[in-house]
Amino acid sequence: MMEENTKMFSLPVDSDHKALEFRLFSASPPHMRAFHLAWTSLFTCFFSTFATPPLISIIRDDLNLTDTDISNAGIASVSGAIFARLAIGTACDLVGPRFASTVMSLVTAPIVLGISTISSATGFILFRFLIGLSLANFVANQYWMSSMFSGRVVGLANGVAAGWANVGSGATQLLMPLIYSLICKLGVTSFTAWRVAFVIPATLQTLTALAVSAFGQDYPDGNFKRPQKSGNKPKDGFFKVLCHGLKNYRGWILGLTYGYCFGVELTMDNIIAEYFYDRFDLRIQIAGLIAASFGLANLVSRPSGGVISDMMERRFGMRGRLWSLWTVQTIAGLLCVLLGQMNSLGGSVVVMFAFSLFVQAASGMTFGVVPFVSRRSLGVISGMTGSGGTVGAVVTQLLLFSGSKYSTETGITLMGIMILLCTLPISLIYFPKWGGMFCGPSIEANAIEEDYHLLESDSEDKEKCSRQESLR
Repeated sequence: MMEENTKMFSLPVDSDHKALEFRLFSASPPHMRAFHLAWTSLFTCFFSTFATPPLISIIRDDLNLTDTDISNAGIASVSGAIFARLAIGTACDLVGPRFASTVMSLVTAPIVLGISTISSATGFILFRFLIGLSLANFVANQYWMSSMFSGRVVGLANGVAAGWANVGSGATQLLMPLIYSLICKLGVTSFTAWRVAFVIPATLQTLTALAVSAFGQDYPDGNFKRPQKSGNKPKDGFFKVLCHGLKNYRGWILGLTYGYCFGVELTMDNIIAEYFYDRFDLRIQIAGLIAASFGLANLVSRPSGGVISDMMERRFGMRGRLWSLWTVQTIAGLLCVLLGQMNSLGGSVVVMFAFSLFVQAASGMTFGVVPFVSRRSLGVISGMTGSGGTVGAVVTQLLLFSGSKYSTETGITLMGIMILLCTLPISLIYFPKWGGMFCGPSIEANAIEEDYHLLESDSEDKEKCSRQESLR
């Protein structure tokens, strides 16, 4: 019977019908189709959220925006996702990732188009806040991949799905100035052209949302209404699961860590085009092209971070995951400090691109550690970590890029210092079963706790524990 069931799928599957392989260039249903629908839908959400920064030099002249207005809008664009990510995580549990993703995209798509109607700084800030809610689709993206792929390849699937989606923040830096220029060449005035340009991201977001609804599938065996297999998760109630996750200090540390890798990435998406435009007196198209390279690096950087984390775990156990995360994010901090000190255009571009590779890889590595933190509260830990990314972006922009307290280059330097400081707590993460950066696993009998094991079979668990013990 099991063999007959597995023949229904084009990919080899486990007992839960989750895919055991990840075939990037396949679109076979339901596994790889869900992957491509997930990343393209989230891609358009990033495209819409960051469609404004590459045109900000035109928009600020039209709306008479001050530096404080622009900074507040950047903060607003990511702050809404803090609570929206927690909300959509709950929605995924209640109605499934496909429906949750579709609704979030369809609700925010008209708002993307609506930004073309604004005439004041207040309206600009409000619309950027509302559009930024769509970034909560990240949670549905990762939830969906975890529902479709087994533990053997779920890290790779998560990394590529999130990394490719994040490319949207770079693609919009490149494409929105080109769209704007094309509209201007058709005889449309500058202050009207930027408004018309927002038809493109709004349309793309709507089309991908409809595709997710029409062609997606929540789980390998069907949509959300199917009964969940027993034994997959402990049967704790919602509040018990929530409290258990919130009391786990590892989740808070990972949230802080993610705030200064992914959170920094969000901050850079908001400021980088304007920074190059103003500091080096570039044309808007050239500034957009340079800024695009930062986000486009996600095509390989974030997936590579997940792959490296998996490789280091196979060689050194949990110690390898933690050390690789600390090392890569520390290098990112140093490059960020250096970027703020660069005075030449060529040097700034090279350092910025290297910085993008390391800071985005750290994001992938962070979610290489998350699945190990808690079995019964995995969703809560994922939500805490994901929300930490947006909190980091809000705090960084508020402290360093709000108003005229610091120049942008000084703010970038100080942001690098914050990365270095907020990476240090990784050294405090310790798993009784697997150890930490400086200590091996506990040899006490109660070290093996249900709360802190990876979602895999007992035999594989014991093998990992033995390997960790030999490394101690």
